[in-house]
Amino acid sequence: MKSNRLKRILYLVIWVLIPMLSFGKDSAHELFEKGNTSYAKSHYKEALSDYQELLNRGYQSAAVYFNMGNASYKLGDIPSALLYYENAHKLSPGDEDINFNIRFANQKTADKIDEAPVFFLSSWWRKFILGVSISTLSVLSVIFVLAASVIMIVYFFANSVSIKKLSFYASAAFLCFGLLTIFISGRQMSYFDAHKQAIIVSRPVSVKNAPVNSSGTLFILHDGTKVNILGTDNGWLKIRLANGNEGWIKSGDVKEI
Repeated sequence: MKSNRLKRILYLVIWVLIPMLSFGKDSAHELFEKGNTSYAKSHYKEALSDYQELLNRGYQSAAVYFNMGNASYKLGDIPSALLYYENAHKLSPGDEDINFNIRFANQKTADKIDEAPVFFLSSWWRKFILGVSISTLSVLSVIFVLAASVIMIVYFFANSVSIKKLSFYASAAFLCFGLLTIFISGRQMSYFDAHKQAIIVSRPVSVKNAPVNSSGTLFILHDGTKVNILGTDNGWLKIRLANGNEGWIKSGDVKEI
């Protein structure tokens, strides 16, 4: 009797929750499509508003940030375009369309900064861990681990020695692939946690040699330039450029990616 009551409660919860979850997804999809329609009609401000509403509701995806970057670029707001493109890059670092648009938008910025030489093994490792988005890696890891589990069941119940051997090695291979994707996901998360970056949104910005207004100016940066954040000190950020130059700027002059 008690078991039947629990089952009825469980069925009721599922019956109520599934439509609610479906409605949420449908609502997000409709809002995304509404933004796309506004963009197609060259109503870029309206499109940005729709995409921003998606972010406000907690829906984040590379596609949303990518479209926000495109809309901002069309409005001539290069710093915001780069900010959104870089956010899309964090969610899908291997997407060539996103990377191309970042390079293209950077051509519109005033500061042309050459990247300091990187040891080839470090460059290879970065490309390796950033080649696939973390969402894709997560899906693949689940698929591989589930496949390994299913094949292992075949191993336990198979009567043929050849099938047992094949299923054992296949299960081990899928498990290794699953562990590899989990490992890469962890490395990718650690990479972005260790590399805090921001986009300059003020112009011009004086980069100081110390976190005080009276300190000397090392060089000037303009809006749209990407900087690496090394630390903070009472409203100031210690930054490093791609070429290795370092200095201090006020935190209000940038928006963190």
